[in-house]
Amino acid sequence: MVLGCGAPAIAANDSIERGRELLAQYRCGSCHNIPGVPASRGVVGPPLDAWGKRSYIAGRMPNRPELLVRWIVAPHSLVPGTMMPSMGVSPAEAQEMTAYLFSLK
Repeated sequence: MVLGCGAPAIAANDSIERGRELLAQYRCGSCHNIPGVPASRGVVGPPLDAWGKRSYIAGRMPNRPELLVRWIVAPHSLVPGTMMPSMGVSPAEAQEMTAYLFSLK
């Protein structure tokens, strides 16, 4: 029974780790400084440290996981003219990236 109770936490940890890997794979650190993501030293976009404590995405939208997923997948659909590029991230990948970013407190 204890093993079954731990399964969601393990899945969540796997998703967080996969999100970190995806942030590196998509080279999000080219524009952003992201704690725990190798070679993340970008200064074009804002640093993403303590993301889980933030109130807004892009200074405009409430910082909620479902909105962050949409932002990562298609930022121009939410904020036309934004500097944030569409990188071809799938919704499933964006969910894992979101899990990592929300783990940053």
